[in-house]
Amino acid sequence: MIPSLRQSYNAAFTPDQYEAFLQTVGKAFGEAPTFRVAETPVFVSRTLKDKLLQGVADIVSVLTQPQFRADSEAAIPSALRVPGEPAQSHFIQLDFGICRDAQGELTPMLIELQGFPSLYFYQHMLAQSFRQHFDIPEGFHHLFGGLNHESYIRLMRDVIVADEDPETVVLLEVEPEKQNTRVDFWGTRHYLGTPVVCLSKVTRQGDKLFYTNDKGMLVPIRRLYNRIIFDELDQRTDLPRQWNMTEAADVQWTGHPNWFFRISKYTLPFLRSPFVPETHFVHQLPAIPPDLENWVLKPLFSFSGMGVKVDVTPEDITSLERPDQFILQRKVHYAPAIETTNPEEPAKCEIRMMLVWPDGAPEPILVNNLVRMSKGAMVGVRYNKGKDWVGSSAAFFEP
Repeated sequence: MIPSLRQSYNAAFTPDQYEAFLQTVGKAFGEAPTFRVAETPVFVSRTLKDKLLQGVADIVSVLTQPQFRADSEAAIPSALRVPGEPAQSHFIQLDFGICRDAQGELTPMLIELQGFPSLYFYQHMLAQSFRQHFDIPEGFHHLFGGLNHESYIRLMRDVIVADEDPETVVLLEVEPEKQNTRVDFWGTRHYLGTPVVCLSKVTRQGDKLFYTNDKGMLVPIRRLYNRIIFDELDQRTDLPRQWNMTEAADVQWTGHPNWFFRISKYTLPFLRSPFVPETHFVHQLPAIPPDLENWVLKPLFSFSGMGVKVDVTPEDITSLERPDQFILQRKVHYAPAIETTNPEEPAKCEIRMMLVWPDGAPEPILVNNLVRMSKGAMVGVRYNKGKDWVGSSAAFFEP
């Protein structure tokens, strides 16, 4: 998005460079990503960076208010409430679409937020791989707060492993070897030494949890790094398990499931910022907006965008059986702002600002970023089939 850098990058780009880059990414953690990796990073100007940082600060100011926990109690479905919730979400993701304001300037607008882990290790490796194979300007950064490789990994270890033996800290998933984001699981194991375990492999003895390691030994679980999304787990009635996550256990959590609900679409109506689109709980609407073409209807609890209505009618709203389970949000229009080697098809992008919240810290810490590039109507694989310069990427920010 910095014209001079974009032009020089595109002019110097070669398919051979890209293939070598993909080889590096594919070998780093022992398996290539199952999703498409874009040909380019995104270069973020200082002006746009400042807006993103302000958007993050505006949202964090709400999440850290004493009343936020009480305000978000209703977000947790009673049947899915998990005991042992810590005082804060150890992980927070803020997804901003890059748009244009009324003056034509690039600006971020919040699309979604999650109190859940993201691809912290894959994204760090991806940015390092871009640096290895392409000309990234000196001083441009993908990490924040002055973090470098060593301090970033140390911070992630503090948040995920804490003071425990890594062998007793389990990355918990449902059939992790089948997950589309599994490359990050292997990255977590690579850097921290934490085992990756399916929920079906967790055994229970009283209130203690265990897993069986590669040597056939039963190992106690002291801490769970949760990567399970309840929406997906609910669909897996076939999955055998000796322990249900809603049952109390003598274990610490990092990435507790309750925070997945607390910091979610449910949070959007509480946020006030120039970088957050106006959002309402449907059951609290004073009236149906007359310009529904400028709004999108979203269920509070859905997986991968299921149930979202982009072309909303008054009947869509009045016919809802549970209007308290839906939000109405002003539409956000991504800007095709990234020139590619095909000048007739610029790319749009979404930038995820990735935060962690260590125990004892007064507020979350911005640490890393994730970029998804698109040329389709929406960000997502099914909208970008057969296209290049789309997919997974990283942003480098002007110092």
